[in-house]
Amino acid sequence: MATQTTAVPVRITFVQVAIAVQTLALFFQAATAGLLLSSSYGATLHDVGSRVMYGASMLYVLAAILAWRPGGGSPRPILYASGFLVLASVQVVLGIAHMPSLHVPLGILMFGLSMLELGLVLSTRLSQRTGTRP
Repeated sequence: MATQTTAVPVRITFVQVAIAVQTLALFFQAATAGLLLSSSYGATLHDVGSRVMYGASMLYVLAAILAWRPGGGSPRPILYASGFLVLASVQVVLGIAHMPSLHVPLGILMFGLSMLELGLVLSTRLSQRTGTRP
């Protein structure tokens, strides 16, 4: 007996894009931090990357609010996004103050948290497509 299958269209949400952009910006920051130690243009790239990372954090907050508001779902993603924006603000202040002993570990923590959130959002999406629980 033949089984008929239908393709489920891939639907990428604004929240997924925002978290992915944030994660990529944080990875770029880690790479340019290494360049900062070995080249003259590393400082410029790291400075530009910090602005992009901060903007990506604000985009994540906006995406979380827009995803929550129409459906009336849980506001928990807004809490996560706002917490991340606070971490990004602290990270910028520590960078400006030239405090690498706190700036670098916080950057590593932020990248790990962003990867964790991206994985959670993508695994939730995959489980919704297959009909299983994450």
